[in-house]
Amino acid sequence: MSKILVIAEHLDGTLNASTARTVSAALALSPEAVDVAVLAADPAAVAARAAQIAGVTRVLAVANPANAHAVAQVLGPQVAQLAAGYSHVFGPSTTFGKDLMPVVAALLGVNQVSDLMAVQGEYTFQRPIYAGNAIVTVQAPAGQTVVATVRTASWPQAAGGGNAAIETVAVEAALPAHTRHLGLAAGSSDRPDLQSARRVVSGGRGVGSEENFRIVYGLADKLGAAVGASRAAVDAGYCPNEMQVGQTGKIIAPELYLAIGISGAIQHLTGIKDAGTIVAINKDPEAAIFEVADIGLVGDLFQILPELEAAL
Repeated sequence: MSKILVIAEHLDGTLNASTARTVSAALALSPEAVDVAVLAADPAAVAARAAQIAGVTRVLAVANPANAHAVAQVLGPQVAQLAAGYSHVFGPSTTFGKDLMPVVAALLGVNQVSDLMAVQGEYTFQRPIYAGNAIVTVQAPAGQTVVATVRTASWPQAAGGGNAAIETVAVEAALPAHTRHLGLAAGSSDRPDLQSARRVVSGGRGVGSEENFRIVYGLADKLGAAVGASRAAVDAGYCPNEMQVGQTGKIIAPELYLAIGISGAIQHLTGIKDAGTIVAINKDPEAAIFEVADIGLVGDLFQILPELEAAL
């Protein structure tokens, strides 16, 4: 039977929803145990939240002033030590997980399984390749620890209501001094977080300009939605790159996704393939976005969006 360690993602004392999605992937293996590791300067609050995730057996709280910020080179040696006795070590396929898990895999001397989206067996997984155009089956060696990032858009959040035991764990690992945290630059917004929002409104090249992008913000505010963008809109300077959705941006799975003036390049579709309902508004009836949209509306977005806002 497998025993799985999930690495919790958190920021400013708040547990990221990606952790519960990663737990869902771990539970798909029908393991003997699923433990969650919380590494922080003061892990108490985050550990308490992690203990409430259904299916979690234990929460390992690792307190260290060096863990105040999520620096992969600092967390990696500690996770590698915690991995002893576990058959699998999972992290979310977010910026956090993509930074940390390769360090863990290198320290353990194993290859990483990336973007795990389905489980076929204890050591057999599926992951997307070629911008999501194909799904490949990966067979990991049974005799070594499996280190994997979980494609969070492909998994639901594990339910709450759990009551796992919390254990304080001391990890004596040599931490490097060559990598230091200098600061975090992040945009502030009153809107929901793009990667965890239930509703997302995205604008593309068809919006036309940074000034015109205000019409997208207006609709999003009416819906209580996060705002995203296609790469074309980001490259044109309509909005900052942290809003980019797609293969080279954020992979999301909202319940509702509105694509405004987005043509539907395959790289963009990769980022929204797990969305619940996709609504597309575009004046080009031949736009590729209509091939994947559940609801499509052909017309001028500058006429349609004000009408939608008025109706809302």
